[in-house]
Amino acid sequence: MMKAGKRKVGKYELGRTIGEGTFAKVKFAQNVDTGESVAIKVLAKSSILKYKMVDQIKREISIMKIVRHPCIVRLHEVLASQTKIYIVLEFVTGGELFDKIVHHGRLSENESRRYFQQLIDAVSHCHSKGVYHRDLKPENLLLDSKGSLKVSDFGLSALPQQGVDLLHTTCGTPNYLAPEV
Repeated sequence: MMKAGKRKVGKYELGRTIGEGTFAKVKFAQNVDTGESVAIKVLAKSSILKYKMVDQIKREISIMKIVRHPCIVRLHEVLASQTKIYIVLEFVTGGELFDKIVHHGRLSENESRRYFQQLIDAVSHCHSKGVYHRDLKPENLLLDSKGSLKVSDFGLSALPQQGVDLLHTTCGTPNYLAPEV
């Protein structure tokens, strides 16, 4: 049952904002047919055009279609209205690895090892598909309800066959860049 005043996008009922980036808001949503919870990344077409990000958004979507893996946030579908693009993603409930480290402090060696193995598994899968994330950091590593790691945010990722010069493009998050970059 849809409550009055709830906004709907396709078969999804939008809820609260669960994250905000420079160019997008991420909203909690529910599939009204199945009750499944999802996260929807909402991008304004005007911002995408203004900041010349059309190719980057197309690349992010095509990459997320390629990299289906248990340790990577799953892309369900992409919807669009006249003014917005909606990227429907798996809803990951455990928050960011960054927040876990901040709130709980140092992780045990066993827990660190498990996360590292899952991260390497995801990165290996991406590389086997010719995908390079280029912005791996604790804020982009989410944890599901079972405590398993999920790589997210492929906004800066690249495919070398798309003409991206992997060794000469400066990208990433400034706080995590090597000093020489």
